[in-house]
Amino acid sequence: MSYRMVITTCPSMNEAEQLAEKLVAARLAACVNIVPGVVSLYEWQGRMERAQEFILLIKSRTELFAELEKLVQASHSYELPELVAVPIDEGSSAYLNWIDAQLGNKK
Repeated sequence: MSYRMVITTCPSMNEAEQLAEKLVAARLAACVNIVPGVVSLYEWQGRMERAQEFILLIKSRTELFAELEKLVQASHSYELPELVAVPIDEGSSAYLNWIDAQLGNKK
């Protein structure tokens, strides 16, 4: 199996929690950590933006990314939500086995 930590941000705790619940319920994520208090600076449509956001750290498997991406894009309030997948090269076998158990045979 191959694993990924997928990162996205949301503008509110409510949206972050709703998205996390959808991902876990759909068995596209074994776990989602929500990190509050993030300040993001970026340029959007020619203007410098500053936003308070919530980072979601989504633990999943590589083969689920396309479906995970569709759910995030369909559920997100941003026109262009951040969605970055980082490979998990190593992890405790017990935790990776738990991810597999949570995601079941979804492929």
